[in-house]
Amino acid sequence: MVTTTTTRQAKRTTTRHRFLTSIRTSPNALLRLIRQRWSIENEWHWARDAQLGEDAHRYTNRIGAPVFAFLRTIVMNLLRRGGYRSIRKGFRELAYDIKGILAPGGVTTAGSAP
Repeated sequence: MVTTTTTRQAKRTTTRHRFLTSIRTSPNALLRLIRQRWSIENEWHWARDAQLGEDAHRYTNRIGAPVFAFLRTIVMNLLRRGGYRSIRKGFRELAYDIKGILAPGGVTTAGSAP
């Protein structure tokens, strides 16, 4: 059992998580494995769905879906490389600045100095 205590907006919440496994390891090693697994969910899948609305798109089950998923991945990587932890904040700040969003990837537009 793992007990987690979080505080958000001055409200403290305690949650207990129970895990069943056949892995024989120390509690700290097991906790590290669990955190690694959920870091993928929290850093990629949640951001893609909650901040980019990926599951709400009408083309989710169509041929172009992998192309748009690839483009979203590129944008997320560029924003994170540019120092943005929040994808939404990066979108707000760079929504009308194509040079700003491409700069972390080392891309320059025609007519601009490298």
